[in-house]
Amino acid sequence: MMKEESWTIQSERMKISPEIPASHLDLLTCPIIGVLTTMMPDGQPQSSLVWCDYDGECACVNTTLERQKGRNMTRNPKVSLLVVDPDNTGRYLEIRGEVELITEGALEHLDKITREYTDHPQYYGYVYPCEQQARERRVICRIHPKKITLDAIHK
Repeated sequence: MMKEESWTIQSERMKISPEIPASHLDLLTCPIIGVLTTMMPDGQPQSSLVWCDYDGECACVNTTLERQKGRNMTRNPKVSLLVVDPDNTGRYLEIRGEVELITEGALEHLDKITREYTDHPQYYGYVYPCEQQARERRVICRIHPKKITLDAIHK
């Protein structure tokens, strides 16, 4: 009976996502470019430079369902996000996990991170042509961490 109880507790613990440590939250809350890696249909990794932020629980990026990374995440939610401190390249945050794609509020999220990463008030019409907006379906990609890795081992 003790073995079964122990297994149940461990099983429950495994369902809880690891938290991003406070020591590295600045890598998500400051405008630092990240690298999002998704999986292509043939199993090969595909990496993209992305703007990212943190919603209090998950690292988030914003993309469209029409771009390669959006199509990849629709098919396979497993992703990795790597953010390297530009002032100390031995300091980084890697989040491996599964992505949740959310359409509600995606344009507002995009405009919010546009203001954080640029001097522009919004994305469409400043960073990207207005007419492109009608051809895209924006999504917030919330990355639920399964594994978090910090910093290089060669400090």
